[in-house]
Amino acid sequence: MNTKPVSRRKLYPHTDPRRVGRLRVSNLHELYWEDSGPEHGIPVLGLHGGPGGGASPEMRRFFDPRKFRTILFDQRGCGRSTPYSSLEDNTTWDLVADIEKLREAMGIEKWLVFGGSWGSTLALAYAVTHPDRVSGILLRGVFLLTKAEINWFYQEGASRLFPDAYDRYVEPIPEAERGNLLEAFYTRLMSSDQASRLSAARAWACWEGETLSIRGPSVRPPRFDDASFVDAFARIECHYFYNEGFFPNDGWLLDQAHILKDIPGTIVHGRYDVVTPLSSAWALHKAWPKSKLEIIPDAGHSSLEPGIVNALVNATDDFAELLR
Repeated sequence: MNTKPVSRRKLYPHTDPRRVGRLRVSNLHELYWEDSGPEHGIPVLGLHGGPGGGASPEMRRFFDPRKFRTILFDQRGCGRSTPYSSLEDNTTWDLVADIEKLREAMGIEKWLVFGGSWGSTLALAYAVTHPDRVSGILLRGVFLLTKAEINWFYQEGASRLFPDAYDRYVEPIPEAERGNLLEAFYTRLMSSDQASRLSAARAWACWEGETLSIRGPSVRPPRFDDASFVDAFARIECHYFYNEGFFPNDGWLLDQAHILKDIPGTIVHGRYDVVTPLSSAWALHKAWPKSKLEIIPDAGHSSLEPGIVNALVNATDDFAELLR
C-alpha cells in the first residue's frame, strides 16, 4: 500500500500590481483598484468578503500571474476606497453598478468572476444581472444572504458549535435584547456613542474571526485588532445584513440561478464551514447545471485552509485552459 501523503497545491508567489488607480463612481464614492498580471492575460475580477473587508494581496495569489490579468478593488466604504466606513449610497446594487463601471474603465469585454463568502454573494448578484459580461464563475464559501443563513450565524446555530466564542460575541448585548441579536447590534453599530459602538464592533468582528477555521477560536485575523478596520467592517456588514442584502425577496439569488445556465462555474466549499453552511452551496449547485461543486472534507470557511487553497488553485488552472 502506498502511504505517501498527497501533495497539495500552494498559492502562487506574491506579485505586485502592474498598476493601481482610483475610479470615481458617484458624487460621493471613489474606489481604489489594482491591475496585476499581463495586460493581455485572461481577465479575472476578484471580489473580497465582508462586506467591508477590503481586497488583500492573497486574492491574486490563487491565479497564475503569467496567465491571468487580475483586477481587485475595495468596495464602497472600505479598504482604500473613500469615504471610509460610509453607508450612504452603499447597497448591493450600487456595487453591481460599480463593477460594470470598472469593467468598462479597464476595457474588458468579459471576465472570470471570483469571490468567497460575501464575495460569492456579490459575484452571483453581478452575474445574474450581467450574464453576458461573465466568462466563468469561481466561488468559495457560498453565501446566498438569506434569513436562514443570517439566523444560523448571528442568532442560533453556529452558537452550538462555538459556545465559548458565542459568549464573547453576545457579551455587549443585555440579556433582554438577545432575542434579536441582529437588531441589537445594528442599534449599537449605528450609534454616535463611540464606546458602545466599538465594543459592539469588536464583538461582531471577533465572532466571525474566531469561527473561520476548523482550527477553532484561537485563530483570528490580525486586522481584527485594528479599531478603525473593525468599526468599518462591522458597520458595513451589519448594514447589509439588517437590510437583507437589498434583494427584492428572501432567497432571490437562488431564484435567479437559472440565468447562469450557460456560464461555467466551480464552487469550493469546506465540509465544516460554520460561517456559511454547505447547504447553500449544495442548493446553488443543484440549481446551476453547469457548476461543479468540490466539498473539502477537512476545511471550514477560511480561504487559506490548505484544502481550500489546493482546490481553488486547481480550479483557476482549469479555467486558464478553458478560457485561454
